[in-house]
Amino acid sequence: MAVRAAQRIRFTASRAPAAMAALERLTARYGQSDLRRAEVIVALGGDGFMLQTLHANAAHVLPVYGMNCGTIGFLMNAYSDESLSERLAEAEEAVLNPLSMRAENTRGKVTEALAINEVSLLRQGPQAAKLKISIDGRERLEELVCDGALVSTPAGSTAYNYSAHGPILPIGSDVLALTAMAAFRPRRWRGAVLPKAAVVRFDVIEPERRPVMADADSRSSVRDVAWVAVRSEPDIRHHLLFDPGHGLEERLLTEQFA
Repeated sequence: MAVRAAQRIRFTASRAPAAMAALERLTARYGQSDLRRAEVIVALGGDGFMLQTLHANAAHVLPVYGMNCGTIGFLMNAYSDESLSERLAEAEEAVLNPLSMRAENTRGKVTEALAINEVSLLRQGPQAAKLKISIDGRERLEELVCDGALVSTPAGSTAYNYSAHGPILPIGSDVLALTAMAAFRPRRWRGAVLPKAAVVRFDVIEPERRPVMADADSRSSVRDVAWVAVRSEPDIRHHLLFDPGHGLEERLLTEQFA
C-alpha cells in the first residue's frame, strides 16, 4: 500500500507531553487531514499508543507510520520534524494479522476481542493456574501448571512473549508462539511454535479454586475464565510503515544479536 509524495496525513498522538508537543509542530507544518480523506495515519507516541491506534482505526484500512515520542518504540520510527513527506513516500510496509480471542467465564458470558501482540492467560489468585491445551480440537497437553500462558503473533514476539522466554518469530513466517509463564509442570516444557492457522484452546482446570483471567493486548480483560480460544484473523490486515532498512524484519534480527 504505497503512499504518494503529496499525502493527506492524519496525525494522532498519545497524551505524553512530548507527543502532544510534536503533534502541534507537525500539524502546523504539514496540516491535519480529516480521517475520512486521509491517505496515511502518523501516530506519535510509543508502542502502546501504536497498538491503540491500530485497534481504533482497523476499519479504515489506512497505513500507519509511527514516530517514537514515548519510552518504547519497537513498532515506531525515529522522530524528526523534517522531510516527513519524503519518508512516507519511501517507507516499507509490513502487514500484520491480529489474533481473535473468544473467552467464556464461569458464569457463561462470552467475550470476544482482538490482539495485535498477544492473548495471555494469567492466574488471578495465589495458586498456580492449571490449563489443558488443545490445538485444532486435539488435546496436546493434559495439564500445564503455571503462572500463565500466551499466544503471540510475530509482531508481539519481542514484547510479553520475549520477556517470558518465548521465541522471536520473523515477520511473514506464518507461525504463532505458544509460551508458558513460570511453568511448574511439565517442568521442562518450553512452549511450542504453531502454524498460523492453528486454533488454540485453553480449558481452565478447577476454575473456582484456581481462577484465571484472559487478556488481549492488555486492553480487553476477562476474569474468571472457563475456557479461551485463540486464532489468527486473516481477514483483518494492519499496514505499518517503516523507514527503509529499519522495518520489522531488520529489528527482529537486530534484537536477536544484540
